[in-house]
Amino acid sequence: MTVFIASIFLPKTVHFNLPGARPRGASASQKPASKPKKWKPSPDTPPSLFQPTHDHITPPHTPTEDRKHHDHWTNEDGLKVQIPQMPFSPDGGYRAPIDRSSPKWGGRLDQPMSRANSPPPPSLIDSSRALNQKAREMGRQGITQPQSLVRSESHDRVFAHADWKIVSADQGNGGLRNAAVAAARDGKLEEYTWIGTLGMPTDALQGTQQLQDIEDRLATEHDMLTVFCSDKDFDGHYSHFCKQILWPVFHYQIPDNPKSKAYEDHSWKYYVNVNQAFADKIVKNWKKGDTVWIHDYHLLLVPGMIRKKIPEAKIGFFLHVAFPSSEVFRCLAVRKQLLEGMLGANLIGFQIREYARHFLQTCSRILSVEATPDGLQLEDRFVDVIHLPIGIDPVSLSRHREESGVKHWLDIMRERYAGKKLIVARDKLDHVRGVRQKLLSYEMFLNMNPEWRDKVVLIQVALSTSEKSELDATVSDIVTRVNSTWANLAYQPVVYLKQDIDYAQYLALVSIADALMITSQREGMNLTSHEYLFCQDGKFSEKKHGSLILSEFTGTSSLFSGNELSVNPWDYRACADAIKKALEMDGEEKERRWKKLYEAVNVHTGSHWFSEFMLRLDKVYEEQHSRDQTAVPRLSMSTLLQQYQRTERRLFILDFEGTLVSWGPVNQIIPVSPQRTLDVLNDLLLDERNTIYVMSGRRPEELDRIFRRVPNLGLIAESGCYLKDCGSNTWTEMADSNKIRSWKSSLQDIMTYYLERTPGAAIEERRCSLVFHYKSADDYQTAATQASDLASHINDACEEQRVHAIPMDGCVLVEPIDWTKSTAAQRIFADLQKRMGPDEKHKSPVDFLMVIGDGRDDEKVFKWANQMAMEGTVQEVVTVSLGNRNTEAKATMTQGVSGVLAALQKLSQVVVPAEHQRRRSSISVLPSSNM
Repeated sequence: MTVFIASIFLPKTVHFNLPGARPRGASASQKPASKPKKWKPSPDTPPSLFQPTHDHITPPHTPTEDRKHHDHWTNEDGLKVQIPQMPFSPDGGYRAPIDRSSPKWGGRLDQPMSRANSPPPPSLIDSSRALNQKAREMGRQGITQPQSLVRSESHDRVFAHADWKIVSADQGNGGLRNAAVAAARDGKLEEYTWIGTLGMPTDALQGTQQLQDIEDRLATEHDMLTVFCSDKDFDGHYSHFCKQILWPVFHYQIPDNPKSKAYEDHSWKYYVNVNQAFADKIVKNWKKGDTVWIHDYHLLLVPGMIRKKIPEAKIGFFLHVAFPSSEVFRCLAVRKQLLEGMLGANLIGFQIREYARHFLQTCSRILSVEATPDGLQLEDRFVDVIHLPIGIDPVSLSRHREESGVKHWLDIMRERYAGKKLIVARDKLDHVRGVRQKLLSYEMFLNMNPEWRDKVVLIQVALSTSEKSELDATVSDIVTRVNSTWANLAYQPVVYLKQDIDYAQYLALVSIADALMITSQREGMNLTSHEYLFCQDGKFSEKKHGSLILSEFTGTSSLFSGNELSVNPWDYRACADAIKKALEMDGEEKERRWKKLYEAVNVHTGSHWFSEFMLRLDKVYEEQHSRDQTAVPRLSMSTLLQQYQRTERRLFILDFEGTLVSWGPVNQIIPVSPQRTLDVLNDLLLDERNTIYVMSGRRPEELDRIFRRVPNLGLIAESGCYLKDCGSNTWTEMADSNKIRSWKSSLQDIMTYYLERTPGAAIEERRCSLVFHYKSADDYQTAATQASDLASHINDACEEQRVHAIPMDGCVLVEPIDWTKSTAAQRIFADLQKRMGPDEKHKSPVDFLMVIGDGRDDEKVFKWANQMAMEGTVQEVVTVSLGNRNTEAKATMTQGVSGVLAALQKLSQVVVPAEHQRRRSSISVLPSSNM
């Protein structure tokens, strides 16, 4: 079946051949005959506060001359490096650095301009005071506010009738594209279809045959389904909500300028509209058996939107950027909507464990859902959460390294930087990438190590961003200061390129470098480091096994097990020391580190990432579907009776509250003795071949009082922390009392803090657990928020103490992880194995195992029992759930407590041979340790 890969941009886009325009990819040396005329304002042009723009000219102006490039390596005052427009290989691979810069949306000359009226970018806010002052001055001179320039209709007509062609796009996620191509090449991916936008404004083409032809050709020739949305929607979605709100928050850069809230309110509806357009396109084309894989923060709402329309769909979601802590994410006004949208997926993937843990904690805190190490338990289903780092495609990279252009640039750089150590860096020029910190660290290194001056060069490639900022000027000032301090006629300590370089130059650069320096303040997965390490094998350069200086705040850092030189970008001295260590490291240590790093890169490839995610999605989908309450059959009484009659060593493990009695939570006072339940248990125990244990979250003394008239009954108290064997008068403490006292002591202050802030709440202390009750709180909504914060706080702070907090209806249960109902059940089975070993007639101490429960804590017992059946340890296993949620049990019962008692009563009525009858008064005492 088809795999739909949904990403904000398609791997292909459209370019139009306009009259007089230079073809895409034409050489810079092909100059038109005439020079462009310098634009001058006409006398009638109204004065403007902003720089004049040419965007209104129709048709779009054509570049007529490119400046000559005298030197391929110049600083920020020199000329740009020409970038060939060939981002894709003939085989479909991404022929460019994976994170190359993308042109501004709607800013190409060979694509339509946007009709969206965008609010001013945040960078204008900084200078608003000066602009307002200038406006007032112009007003005093009698000059009215200028009107915005509008596009002429002829602009649309030009594109509506121009020739066009499908070309490889230079926007979007290059790592994802490479991974898909590699997986298909390796036979791990068969039929797949991309879903995304064209990466250009399309309002100018609405209602034209051009648009339909473009959509048809992409679908039929390239297996790509195009999502069309208005320019206004896409601009508000991508340029504003994604780039001004989500991107900063996910990278711990909380927007705090005066208009950030206005941006969020303004653009949220556009974000919803674009996500809905993606969901509608997928729903329209989905067929039963298809897989939907949605990518990145641009499309967080799509999984939930699809789930509403297609409840049975197989949906995966992967976030390629970092996921922040709950303290940061909760700053978003639409936090709940974003999380609920993501939870529409069956499987959610993150780059590293830290991001997955942040997501689980955030959902637990904001949505008050139960977080487990494997995922999130929702009301009606389970969502699996994994971490799986993306990688590069070594096969494609090896092929590109053999190209003649790479060898040509290697020769140029060998000659240019003979006798010099090269530190290379390639980053987008934004506040997240840490370019400023890197340059300041390098400056400190030169200050602290004068012997290295004139011997080392830092080549910093700064990828342009869509808007200018103070960072641009700051970085340029640092570069100028460093170069003016230590440069001479033959030496320039920093080579600073404010534009991207072509692929051949890039591969040559990372092949000949002595060190790569990455100082990102926060980043998902930096694949530049992977490409650098792969190119340091020495096959094409005499330099090899270069060092990697890597920020500890990148996701990549968690893969390399300390074999990189890990740095804190804000610690300039430590970064300077790392540079020194990288340059002075002996060859043996460099090779040892590089081999381990190289091995990690070859294990975590793009193809492996893609295929592994798809395999896990298939697995969790089948597991979730099998646990769906509607897919689990009802308990067959006739089958149960047959299983019961053909076995002789029977073990029953029965939940108490909600299963044997219809009482409420364990904090409620026990009303009266459940006489019918006691009678049914006594009847079952008349057959000595039956062993019965009742499990509960109540204290041992409570269970003793309830079941004092049922001899030979085993009990499990406090959810597995205490065990009382059949016929015994004493309890065995399963938990480590010292550990229990330790974590209780550490949690006392935390729970008291929230108790004081929640009037009407109470803390119940049991022997092995604590319960924060807030159902009777004065303000229930506020109390629920406090309870969510408490659960999150405990799960964050006490993970190493092996305890976890579980949000429940009206309370938060804090209990140990290592002692559960499941561990108690395993202990019971082990004891039975010791007492009742295999003989001629019985291969196992138990040949019939029945587990009945209704709560979340019973699921682990179901899972254990089912595993016993799969392994063949127990001949007949029956697991029954009374709840209406998804379950591990293999059968359900809709009649509740009365149905359970009726079923057990029927089993007790099966005729018992005389030799197996047990008298009601007889008690068989089993050896047990005291409490």
